[in-house]
Amino acid sequence: MTFETPANIQTILQNLPLKPGVYLMKDANGQIIYIGKAKRLRHRVRSYFTSAPENDPKTLRMRGLVADIDFIVAESEVQALILEETLIKQHKPRFNVLMKDDKRYPYIRVSWQHDFPKVETTRRIVKDGSRYFGPYAGMWAVQNTLRVLRKVFPYLTCDRDITGQDERACLFWDIGLCNAPCIGKVNREEYRAVIAELMDVLGGKSERVVARLTAEMNAAAEALNFERAALLRDQLQAIEYITQRHRAVNPKMTDHDVIALARENGDAVVQIMFIRNGKLIGSDSRVLDNAGEETDELVLSQFITQFYGKMDQIPRELILPNEVEEARIIERWLSDKRSSSKVHITVPQRGNKRDLIKMAQENAVEALKMMKAQYAADTVKQEEALAELQDALGLPRVPNRIECYDISTTQGTAIVASRVMFVQGVPRKSEYRKFNIRTIAHEGSDDYQSMREALTRRFARYVSAVENPSVSVPGKPDRDETWRLLPDLLLIDGGKGQLNVAVEVLREFNLTDRVPVAALAKQFEELFLPDQPRPVILSRTSPALYLVQRIRDEAHRFAVTSHRQRRDKMGMASRLETIPGVGPKKRKALLKAFGNSIDAIRSASVDDLIKVPGVNLQLAETIKELL
Repeated sequence: MTFETPANIQTILQNLPLKPGVYLMKDANGQIIYIGKAKRLRHRVRSYFTSAPENDPKTLRMRGLVADIDFIVAESEVQALILEETLIKQHKPRFNVLMKDDKRYPYIRVSWQHDFPKVETTRRIVKDGSRYFGPYAGMWAVQNTLRVLRKVFPYLTCDRDITGQDERACLFWDIGLCNAPCIGKVNREEYRAVIAELMDVLGGKSERVVARLTAEMNAAAEALNFERAALLRDQLQAIEYITQRHRAVNPKMTDHDVIALARENGDAVVQIMFIRNGKLIGSDSRVLDNAGEETDELVLSQFITQFYGKMDQIPRELILPNEVEEARIIERWLSDKRSSSKVHITVPQRGNKRDLIKMAQENAVEALKMMKAQYAADTVKQEEALAELQDALGLPRVPNRIECYDISTTQGTAIVASRVMFVQGVPRKSEYRKFNIRTIAHEGSDDYQSMREALTRRFARYVSAVENPSVSVPGKPDRDETWRLLPDLLLIDGGKGQLNVAVEVLREFNLTDRVPVAALAKQFEELFLPDQPRPVILSRTSPALYLVQRIRDEAHRFAVTSHRQRRDKMGMASRLETIPGVGPKKRKALLKAFGNSIDAIRSASVDDLIKVPGVNLQLAETIKELL
């Protein structure tokens, strides 16, 4: 496809400054569709229009929509990064990688600057002399931690002015959750000593506290003060519960975040593990939008700037699975935010840190699986997507049954068409089918003719199933049922050409009024409909678009897998047929006898080989020798 840069864009490209800054690409409606930063604005922005990114569909789609480009010059690359992060958060452009949520993590705050410090929860860090512990994955984790710790280290929660002269304490003193400095039960130094030990436990330095309580428990037991010993035992168990929830990692790792990425069929999840004072105190996962066609390096870079742009507490080291774009600039930006010390980005290749990356990666994969499972189980979302798709395409009924077709080939060999079936928005794998394309295998690759053959065979089976309902396979009713039922929507992976082929096939079978059809073109994610010159473009955040993308990606995956299996099988067959005395009949018999495995045939004994029909002793020995 030839792309001609509009004259106004050419003028902008020629006059952009050779300075660091941020560029904002806009569509014909003035809507910002992409925001990026650059060390030299002219070079970076021109690269979108002067190169030929045939392998980058996202760039192709984006530059085809660009009608204007604004820019903001920055003092430095770090300032450009800060500005980019701020503008992305404000405008949320459709082509930028975006975090789906922007929640702040909760912390535990100890107001150590006061004579009688309070222990509270917060989502914002303020430099007022307080001590902060976290971040925690959720407020439930903070509340659970404080509930347990308060039994061991009673602390204030009221707003009283503590003088020690109050007439009576509150209810918390009666139930053992406050040590009542308000009535003078403890003085300032005693109360602060209790809070200091609480902070030691939160900071992962509980050894001294545990040693003191253990000694006091043993002394109480020896003095036959069993009630006191039991209380101290319960306190030790509470501390053990807290410390066990914070898994020990490495005492030298004082302030680190471990980040990993999991991706599948356009979906992406980032996992973050928080390590403080040698212990893993929590982890969280974040879902990313628009990450499907970007590199891991760019996705991680975009995630880091958005995630830590709103974090109040920056760790001294980020541990990543691979390098990120402009890592040194991001380090300088994070170091400025941290202020107390420099921040480092490391990509470990071995050792304890590499093991942590693997752990984070496993958690990211599981989080992605869970996200997909929750979507599949969310009938409300599926119903919303199907209703929106019906409305957008003008379908006569809700597309509860959607068939999608895709073609896979390598230079015209082993061509395979796939059919996947989604019922009420969920894949029904029992009705997946593949078609080994035969009619054009000798003529080279032709996606249109391959699609024509697949669809012709599919609807010929429909006619056969309807006209001969009694001819079915015993015990396999689905084998006929899957062909007998017509789809509510026939979805084709491709553009107008593939759509026209589908319409012609439906016309041949007199089904144009019964089977709605659409084609999804990946380049711009457009839906083409028969007799409509302009495509349907769904919103980037549309549940309907997410559904058709999932269906199309699943058809592609199934086609590629089937194609690879067929190609491998053809490779085995060709190797066998090079052996003198082995023709198509004996090749088929050998593959059938040994489970379609060339390795199994190679490792079989002569005695095993001669058991195959048509294979005598001499041929068996020849097979062994040549394989």
